[in-house]
Amino acid sequence: MATIKVLFVCTGNICRSPTAEGIFRHKAKEGGLEAMFEVDSAGTSAYHVGESADARSQEHARFRGYHFADIRSRQVVPADYERFDKVIAIDRGHQRFMSLQAEDKNRHKIELFMDYVPDESTQDVPDPYYGGDMGFERVLDLVEKGVANMLKQWTPK
Repeated sequence: MATIKVLFVCTGNICRSPTAEGIFRHKAKEGGLEAMFEVDSAGTSAYHVGESADARSQEHARFRGYHFADIRSRQVVPADYERFDKVIAIDRGHQRFMSLQAEDKNRHKIELFMDYVPDESTQDVPDPYYGGDMGFERVLDLVEKGVANMLKQWTPK
């Protein structure tokens, strides 16, 4: 089976998308599926290029057993739409940005993260950057649900 290449994209690639990347890697490994996937994350902006994930994101994730201190922020580039099979926008703003950046032939690869969390009423994973602990916990809750559904849909039964 061919490797499925997945890219998670948020604004600065320091809170939501590295959380999604870290949880996806963890859950895939836990299920013995890590060889099936190549996973990365990026941001629509270049505000934090080269930086680690936000310390608060890492701390909250660590309490749930996830570790992603090795992830460094980068900006999404046009070549990513060619390289990755699935480009997952963390919110609708990112989806709009990427739809403008990607060539027509690659736009079908852009998906909205929350489409994998159909039991939630929100369409966006909220940005926890300016909020408190509850915001980071909410991101973890949504990402865990979405990643579980992605793995169910993308792996053989």
